[in-house]
Amino acid sequence: MYCRVSILLRKQFVSVLILCVGLVFSFTPARAADPAAGKAIFQANCASCHNVQKKLTGPALKGVEDRWPDKQLLHKWIKNSAGVIASGDAYANALYKEYNGTAMPAFPTLSEADIDNILAFVDAESNKVPAAPGGGGGTTTAAKSEDSGSSSLIFGVITLILAVVAVILMQINSNLNKLAAEKEGVDHPEPVPFYKNKAYIALGIMILFMIGGYFTIQGAIGLGRTQDYMPEQPIFYSHKVHAGTNQISCLYCHSGAEKSKHAMIPSENVCMNCHKAITEYTGEDLYTAEGKKVNGTAEIQKLFDKVGWDPKAGKYVKAGEPIEWTKIHNLPDHVYFNHSQHIVAGKVQCQTCHGNIQEMDEVHQHADLSMGWCVNCHRTTKVQFVENDYYKIFEKLHKDIESGHIDSVTVEMVGGTECQKCHY
Repeated sequence: MYCRVSILLRKQFVSVLILCVGLVFSFTPARAADPAAGKAIFQANCASCHNVQKKLTGPALKGVEDRWPDKQLLHKWIKNSAGVIASGDAYANALYKEYNGTAMPAFPTLSEADIDNILAFVDAESNKVPAAPGGGGGTTTAAKSEDSGSSSLIFGVITLILAVVAVILMQINSNLNKLAAEKEGVDHPEPVPFYKNKAYIALGIMILFMIGGYFTIQGAIGLGRTQDYMPEQPIFYSHKVHAGTNQISCLYCHSGAEKSKHAMIPSENVCMNCHKAITEYTGEDLYTAEGKKVNGTAEIQKLFDKVGWDPKAGKYVKAGEPIEWTKIHNLPDHVYFNHSQHIVAGKVQCQTCHGNIQEMDEVHQHADLSMGWCVNCHRTTKVQFVENDYYKIFEKLHKDIESGHIDSVTVEMVGGTECQKCHY
């Protein structure tokens, strides 16, 4: 009797082990591409010329893998488009001619994994359902959870499976010890219920401690960060209408961005340069983030009331007062950030930090503006090093480029990750 039960328990033990290994490997990808990592690389290197859904300076990237006959060739194109064009590939040359002989910049520092991550991000964005009117162009909570939580879900499932297997194995071990004691004639007390078992209690406390520690750390990391912050402004101002539909340059309103550390909120007279002539809104319907329809003409009238302008008389009839805009992007006092250095020397596009501002009816904070986000950008972003007077003093790097030792220079290579660059 003992032998049959013992054999049965050992078979259960082996079955549980096989099930454990099978489940772990079924939930563990060999090298799954990471859309979240791809998003960061895309924003740093691709967003200034490409959009997933629509054509910008370069083609829309939706379905890009289907347009290339070979994925390996697509990787080569991203790393060095000129080389693929020179090889005589028909699709590459047709694309080159379509864009008037403008070649895509080379990205030799991107690894195969980096490119796979970018393509995974593009694929994820391609499958998203377009936001409903009034969405404000912001990222939905579900989309962000999908980007950031996929890996956590996999490891969470694996942890849960292993915990269940551990409990089963401990129960099997207890039964085996009881059978062995009965065979030897040793008195064996009844097993302690699991809710009174010190080992189970200790395991539960450890799990709760780890879960609590994880959420505590995540909460502490997020202190002071205001990603997706979208305050209600005194006047509904649509960047989608101004920067998108009407193609007004960001630097026309935010002139300080290329001259000082502050981009500056434009003064009311900058608004009136256009709105002395434009007194009513006749464009597409406007909606708030909550889906409420906005009367564009009434919002223009709010501007007139603030500055004291009478559109019928065509003159100022009273003293104006400042518009109390709510600032959205804020950095800690111990952080130094210079807009002009990024715009003039770095040639960074506004969308790199502020997202697709030209698609936002109501502006929200696109990036978390954390130290890690900035450092990652400095490590991956290439500067326009050649024929840029700002970088003349870096003689060694110029010699390395001329000799072919390196083909590009990142912000990190010119001191972009040194502590004193941002903290002083």
